Amino acid sequence: MIEILGKTKIDFMGKRYYSFALSGILVLLGLFAIIQVVRGHANLGIEFAGGTSVKLKFDGPVDVGQVRDALGKADIPESNLQQFSDSSRVLIRVKKEFVQQARMVDRIQEALKANLPERSFVVEGSDEIGPAIGKGLRRSAIWAIVLSMLGILIYIAWRFEFRFGVAATIATLHDVLAVFGIFYLMGKEINLLLVTALLTLAGYSLSDTVVVFDRIRESLRSRRKDPLALLINSSINEVLSRTMVTGLTVFLVTLTFLFLGGEVLQDFSLALSMGIIVGTFSSIFVASALVLEWHTKVRVSPPARRKR
Repeated sequence: MIEILGKTKIDFMGKRYYSFALSGILVLLGLFAIIQVVRGHANLGIEFAGGTSVKLKFDGPVDVGQVRDALGKADIPESNLQQFSDSSRVLIRVKKEFVQQARMVDRIQEALKANLPERSFVVEGSDEIGPAIGKGLRRSAIWAIVLSMLGILIYIAWRFEFRFGVAATIATLHDVLAVFGIFYLMGKEINLLLVTALLTLAGYSLSDTVVVFDRIRESLRSRRKDPLALLINSSINEVLSRTMVTGLTVFLVTLTFLFLGGEVLQDFSLALSMGIIVGTFSSIFVASALVLEWHTKVRVSPPARRKR
């Protein structure tokens, strides 16, 4: 692995309380976002709020702005349009709260025929999701994240120790909540694509944390007499170049998708790009610091008194 930083001697554990403060803010923001989503006070996609999606193929490249204007003239506001790479296909998504007639697909076709008469098109596919299905998908998405966190806890506890499992689970949940909260704050749409990005991020964050934990475990075997804070610091410094190179490589890929992957992949790529930064931060500052705090609290706690 390329060593871009060389040998470092950074006192990461000495700065853990600053990182805890920043992490606390991000976690609270994520929890607030979840509460707002459950209450329905967020920018939910049609998968969660219900609505209609229509995929159209025009006779040639089409300007998305003209399609949006045509829908606006027909009183179909707040429609989300995504254009595909060939520029002749457009995906139109309208949330249920803006649907005033039973068949939104028919309304969209009538609007385009009336306001874009010079352009011919065909409907390649359409989907309608009711509010009940949206609630079910929302519940399933939450369960998917909860069960993934439980799986992470069991796996790390089995591979390392229980305290490592708890630390890795908290750090991974921290990453998911942080990105979710930032997305909510930015007013981005909360949809299944974001859930996919969050689960992908959980896997990346876990693998990055495992690398650090592996080095800590090796150090624990060979340097039992060293203070744990010193041992964790040296372990993180030893894998810091690897962590930075891996994170930078993946970050460049997600940035490429963000700027060159088209509108369909923008939010997915943005979530992963932010997740790489947050995940690298948590692997260095959060997960290992939680292991140290666990060890410190156990050692300083007074022994239980025996009953006479």
